[in-house]
Amino acid sequence: MELSKPQSKSKLQPLTNHLLSVFTSANLNSSSDSPLPRSKIDQSTVAIKENFGKFSEVLEPGCHFLPWCIGQQIAGYLSLRVKQLDVRCETKTKDNVFVTVVASVQYRALADKASDAFYKLSNTREQIQSYVFDVIRATVPKLNLDDAFEQKNDIAKAVEDELEKAMSAYGYEIVQTLIIDIEPDVHVKRAMNEINAGKLRVAANEKAEAEKILQIKKAEGEAESKYLAGVGIARQRQAIVDGLRDSVLAFSENVPGTTAKDIMDMVLVTQYFDTMKEIGASSKSTSVFIPHGPGAVKDVAAQIRDGLLQANAERND
Repeated sequence: MELSKPQSKSKLQPLTNHLLSVFTSANLNSSSDSPLPRSKIDQSTVAIKENFGKFSEVLEPGCHFLPWCIGQQIAGYLSLRVKQLDVRCETKTKDNVFVTVVASVQYRALADKASDAFYKLSNTREQIQSYVFDVIRATVPKLNLDDAFEQKNDIAKAVEDELEKAMSAYGYEIVQTLIIDIEPDVHVKRAMNEINAGKLRVAANEKAEAEKILQIKKAEGEAESKYLAGVGIARQRQAIVDGLRDSVLAFSENVPGTTAKDIMDMVLVTQYFDTMKEIGASSKSTSVFIPHGPGAVKDVAAQIRDGLLQANAERND
């Protein structure tokens, strides 16, 4: 009995040494991405650990020791970074206009549901795309084209809510959903551009017509202003003539023997001095050379009288 113990130990020693040599060789030759004893997991990434093909746990970033000889291995890696998927969906609006709606979905896998994200979906992008198609084709046909442009945020919110409910069961979080573009059909877009061009032409014509009306009103206002100014001048002159006539009649009655000529000469003298007074009181630096002696009044009166007589003679001829 005592001799059999060392004999059995000596029989197991070669097998143990062989396993240790194989294990050490595999550990030294293993790479960081190989499901061998030593594995490195990068930041913002988790690894799915399996034991003989069955899910075991989620490995955090860092270096992990996986003895493959007892069935432990990494089934795959899952990135926790935010990803973006642009989905183009063709649909029809309520007013029968075909449009292409471009939705941008930002999503990421949840670390606490990494096993669901890894095992439950084989193609995450196609799954998200299917939900986006379903929501857009159920929402946009209820809106007219103009309303679809105005309610882009409402459409995006509907897509995000539906995706959040559906994808949370698969271990994914919908970060944000945006409707980045709504493209009408090419023929519809061309027709819309022509309508806008027509509106611009109508607006230009209306603007020109408005400017024309303003010019006409301005001219009419100026004409009316000049007419009223002429009426005022005519009334002023009529008042002057009436005043002169009354003055001549009153002077003739009060001073017997005076003629109309004497009275007009006196009026001219009075107006002459009034004119001199106005020129002297003016603040403008204007130089006017006029005769200022009393005899000059007689010359001015004679010139005016001769001019009137000459004009009457030409009119009679």
